[in-house]
Amino acid sequence: MASVVEALAHTHLFDCYQCGKCTAGCPMAAQMDIAPNRLIRLLQLGRETEALDAQSIWQCVSCQTCATRCPKSVNCAGIMDALRQLSMEEVRVSPAQRRVMLFQKAFLDNIRRNGRLDELELIAQFKLTGFMHDRRLSLLFQDATLAPKLHKRKKLHLRGKKVRDRAVLGRIFTRAMDHS
Repeated sequence: MASVVEALAHTHLFDCYQCGKCTAGCPMAAQMDIAPNRLIRLLQLGRETEALDAQSIWQCVSCQTCATRCPKSVNCAGIMDALRQLSMEEVRVSPAQRRVMLFQKAFLDNIRRNGRLDELELIAQFKLTGFMHDRRLSLLFQDATLAPKLHKRKKLHLRGKKVRDRAVLGRIFTRAMDHS
């Protein structure tokens, strides 16, 4: 499995010598059940099941601080992404973890289409895809009472703006997909 993670993350797990700089710089490390460097160690030791079951992979915000700090250029954030992907493929995810993935997909789709965030479109797509997966009507409307409050405080914009040259954005996404 280490070779699969390495291929997905475009990095070398065994370059990590456990210096801990990734964990020291991680803004989410204090909330994680297994620190980023320890997750890499689990993979190095062949303990993939423990790594896949870690809540840490779902708490990673992919800020790339870990990869930036690594003296050996190990892409820890890429490893977290790979573990999330493998966890989804093996259907090892809880409903809460599935919602995280659905939100991330809806967010990226929204950016790809508009060039910047269209909040109402994002909410609609996220809620509808969540409903399609869980078939719980309550998911569609559970946050509806927040909308007027957010709009009043100018935290929710009813009309999103699109960037002019979305072709540039399309090329960025295409290039990113070519490298994944």
